Amino acid sequence: MKFRIITLLLLITSITISAQEETKEDNSIKGQFDKIYRTSTTYQVYKVISKDKYETLKANVLDSLQMSEKVISQKDILLKSERDSIEKLNAELEKTKQELEAALIKENSISLLGLQVSKVTYNLVLWLIIILLALALAFFVFKFTRSHVLTKEAKENLETVEEDFENHRKKSLEREQKLRRQLQDEINKQRNS
Repeated sequence: MKFRIITLLLLITSITISAQEETKEDNSIKGQFDKIYRTSTTYQVYKVISKDKYETLKANVLDSLQMSEKVISQKDILLKSERDSIEKLNAELEKTKQELEAALIKENSISLLGLQVSKVTYNLVLWLIIILLALALAFFVFKFTRSHVLTKEAKENLETVEEDFENHRKKSLEREQKLRRQLQDEINKQRNS
């Protein structure tokens, strides 16, 4: 009787242990292969697997493979879309870089007579023109002032010459009149004598 109770207790513990093992078993492919190996019977050196368990395992493995293939194809699609997105972003980045370079060139240059000239060159040319114009203005002001002085001197000389000429003319007239009087006096004397 003790033997029966011990066997019964061993049977109960083995059932509880197997029930706990079944609840702990994972449903991964490896776990399913391990379960089939444990539950299969042995014949000489071979393991005998029931057809039902084999078909169940086969269906599970095929389902897992299909799921894996589906996940792989989804990840491939996602990877392809990410690559396309990266290529598109790289193209936009390159375009933005080119636009930035063009904007910087445009910002650092000025259009002069239809040509793009750098601001430094433009400033140099502008100041060179201003300096040349200022020098030309100073030259012409100097020439004008000199001409004005010469003209003033010429006018003064002309006035002096005109005054001298007028004095000379007056003296000449007076002499002429004096000579005429003398002539007239001589003529009168000659007539009276």
